[in-house]
Amino acid sequence: MASCAKAADKFAPNTLLYEMASLLNILGLCLWLFLTCQDSKKVVSQNITQGSLFIDGSASVGSTDANFICATLDWWPPEKCDYGGCSWGNASLLNLDLSNKVLLNAVKAFSPLKIRLGGTLQDKVVYQNADGPRSCNEFVRSIEMFGFTEGCLPMSRWDELNKFFTLAGAEVIFGLNALHGRTIGPGNNVIGPWNSSNAESLIRYTVSNNYTIYGWELGNELSGNGIGASVAADQYASDVIHLQNIVQDAYKDFQSKPLVLGPGGFFDAGWFSQFINEASNSLQAVTHHIYNLGPGSDDHLVDKILDPSYLDGGSQPFRDLQRVLKTSGASTKAWVGEAGGAYNSGRNLVTNTFAFSFWYLDQLGMASSYDTKTYCRQTLVGGNYGLLNTTTFVPNPDYYSALLWHRLMGRNVLATNLTAIKNLRAYAHCSKLSHGITVLLINLDAYATVQVGLSVQNTIPTNRTSIWLLHQHSRHGKFTRYNLDSSMRKEYHLTAKHGNIHSQIVLLNGKILSVDSSGTIPPLEPRTGYPSDPITVAPFSIVFADIPNILVPACK
Repeated sequence: MASCAKAADKFAPNTLLYEMASLLNILGLCLWLFLTCQDSKKVVSQNITQGSLFIDGSASVGSTDANFICATLDWWPPEKCDYGGCSWGNASLLNLDLSNKVLLNAVKAFSPLKIRLGGTLQDKVVYQNADGPRSCNEFVRSIEMFGFTEGCLPMSRWDELNKFFTLAGAEVIFGLNALHGRTIGPGNNVIGPWNSSNAESLIRYTVSNNYTIYGWELGNELSGNGIGASVAADQYASDVIHLQNIVQDAYKDFQSKPLVLGPGGFFDAGWFSQFINEASNSLQAVTHHIYNLGPGSDDHLVDKILDPSYLDGGSQPFRDLQRVLKTSGASTKAWVGEAGGAYNSGRNLVTNTFAFSFWYLDQLGMASSYDTKTYCRQTLVGGNYGLLNTTTFVPNPDYYSALLWHRLMGRNVLATNLTAIKNLRAYAHCSKLSHGITVLLINLDAYATVQVGLSVQNTIPTNRTSIWLLHQHSRHGKFTRYNLDSSMRKEYHLTAKHGNIHSQIVLLNGKILSVDSSGTIPPLEPRTGYPSDPITVAPFSIVFADIPNILVPACK
């Protein structure tokens, strides 16, 4: 026992030293972990940048229709294929499942959604009626123009479509066949005037059945050099005047009459100028198409979408058309009648994913700032660029982007000046949700979080709004901040699932948006923030911010 006690006494100091050394090691490890965490926080903080958005509230720089958002339905049959892929399925006007609840609810959610019916094959469609063919043939693959034979719209199908549109509350723009009864000569130039007999029969059948049509559009991509065929500007103007006369007569007993639109083609300054000047009294809206990203086969589509300089180039047709309209003095309004970004049906896992919302929303912001009244997205369903999945009708990310725009962005456009990283895009409108303003911020950067402070000039103080200004010299890059002690700011942050911009699943304020088992479109709930705080825009994200108590003259 004595020996054991002595042995214990002998080793006790060593044990104590060992335990102290162990404790020091643990403390050292904790200190290392703490410093590492601090270092990592510094790395993260280096990716947070500041930005300032200056908004001029004195007057609007453009305006849109109350219902700016529009989507298209096309004629392509399932056999339409591009680059080895067939992406249209049963999305044609002739075979679309009109009983699908998701489809119905997706359209009804807009209350209303403009829908343009048309596309490449519309100039090969005949309408079954008393003076038309007894049989109604489907499109069949051939070596003819556009790769298909002539097709036919049965009146029974037209009845079904109109029943659906009425139930869904859609505003319908119908694209008429502008090549009916014509021949195509050398150089793809169309010879002679438009034979309107078949179109007039459809219009009168529509009127007699009390179907509501928002507008009748003549032709698809036949302006300028044309796609497949070309109609001279003076002849096209004459054809539009003829259509206007038909519409005026057919709707003579109606106080409100459909619009007459055209030409639904790619902008050509000389051609459009002559066309508008000669048809202006009969043309309520001039429509042009946008496919500025090139073919769907391009492997660099995402690079273009994420390139601010490339996006900036997309303003050219809007600017040029606005100039043509101002010069003409006509009351004709500018529309984008079809915009799919990438032609030949788009590209799977690009134009139907979150990434495409960067391009789409930037286009909406840009077009509206140049006084475009309506913007029709190719497509509502069909191809690789549908707002809805071609098979399931489940909304793709762009559907929710469109719906948020429709619900939040008002008609009047406000001038903005952004001081921030070049990959941040910004637009501002009068709010549709409140008496204030709504801001749209698009962050194309994969790494940088941007905290955006707002400076609004020419505000209207009210007894509901306490405003305090921090006046600083502009050379210091400071911004005016507002302390609004009434309503909170409502924010809608859109991000891709797992941050993957090729995802077809989108999150709103961190929650996945998805339809339920009954096909109901999910509610779009905001999160709130103090109006005086900067708006935080995460990497690869989109933010709508409604600020109800910033009141400006432009929004009165």
